[in-house]
Amino acid sequence: MSETDTARGVTGEDEVVDLCRELIQIDTSNYGDHSGPGERKAAEYVAEKLAEVGLEPKIFESHPGRASTVARIAGEDPSRPALLIHGHTDVVPANADDWTHHPFSGEVADGCVWGRGAVDMKDMDAMTLAVVRDRLRSGRRPPRDIVLAFLADEEAGGKFGARFLVDKHPDLFEGVTEAISEVGGFSFTVSEQRRLYLIQTAEKGMHWMKLTVAGTAGHGSMIHRDNAITELSEAVARLGRHKFPVRVTKTTRAFLDELGDALGTELDPENMEGTLAKLGGIAKLIGATLSNTANPTQLNAGYKVNVIPGEATAHVDGRFLPGYEEEFLADLDKILGPNVRREDVHADKAVETDFDGSLVAAMQSALVAEDPAAKAIPYMLSGGTDAKSFDDLGIRGFGFAPLKLPPELDFAGMFHGVDERVPVDGLKFGVRVLDRFIEAS
Repeated sequence: MSETDTARGVTGEDEVVDLCRELIQIDTSNYGDHSGPGERKAAEYVAEKLAEVGLEPKIFESHPGRASTVARIAGEDPSRPALLIHGHTDVVPANADDWTHHPFSGEVADGCVWGRGAVDMKDMDAMTLAVVRDRLRSGRRPPRDIVLAFLADEEAGGKFGARFLVDKHPDLFEGVTEAISEVGGFSFTVSEQRRLYLIQTAEKGMHWMKLTVAGTAGHGSMIHRDNAITELSEAVARLGRHKFPVRVTKTTRAFLDELGDALGTELDPENMEGTLAKLGGIAKLIGATLSNTANPTQLNAGYKVNVIPGEATAHVDGRFLPGYEEEFLADLDKILGPNVRREDVHADKAVETDFDGSLVAAMQSALVAEDPAAKAIPYMLSGGTDAKSFDDLGIRGFGFAPLKLPPELDFAGMFHGVDERVPVDGLKFGVRVLDRFIEAS
């Protein structure tokens, strides 16, 4: 931003849309194998925007092209514990032919910014940049130190982003006790008098697994009782159709109690089908937090139609609730049977924290100041975020990327979906809420 813009009093709300568009226009597709363009260009973009307002950001490259940007803002009271605001700059791939507007155009249409990363999570990256730039331009230091981290590789587990920084550069997060990041703070409209803002206080753990069955290779014309494809297919079908038992964690119990109060009914976690039907797009997020899950995602076997292969493999995305990892793994082995070898491709823990304390109070007060119908409630994310890595440093993580959303928008469906988009008004709302939150935290 130029000195002229600053002199004119350009605010965070004024520039958040352009920041979001420009971030989306940087293709940071993460294929999980370094075959994408990488996050270096986005890291440099973020560093430039932070340097313009007087910060001294540092870029850390864990692998060629795989770069993260970190900066620290000195607070008014350096004796207080610091706050971490982190976001990732990588996105999942997108096929342009499937989209209404090109996924890397950052098109503004129908009141929304369109593109891959619009909600996951270049919107929060843009809101963070907008708020920080506004505060520093106007000389408003935060009450305490804030560490900003714009990270690579979250979409593939964070090995080359958050995990790298936590393992190799933990000093960057010295004094940090709490953090906010993605997939929380968005609204669910119950009525014009009540909007629930879901704050992520827990997330499931993961076991991304490779399943292997060995058989006897042979000619496709022969009778063959030891067919690896048959054995694997039967095991994968059992797993894919298995209904894991309902297990209610403290976060889910609190969510159900708050939701029941808002809806005027008591919710039974064992009989949620009717309730989930009332939740619209967020039903996908909530339904998956009631039990462990295991979804087959890939199959591979054979190389010629008349050759029975000696091996068949599958990949499974497994997610477990906090406190239920051992049960999950035991259930998997029972379902798959003794002839299937299971090995982790990537595994990470579940995390869960209490919905209390001054940070939660700051979230609630900031939301209500901008939306009098707001009430913050805790929920569990069925997926995972970089909060898992920062938890290893004792940092208590929350999902708080505030957005006031139109009731008809399928927000959950936007994550990794086609035609991902974020409302312009939602971005501006988020800037105002984050600014109030920083001041109150």
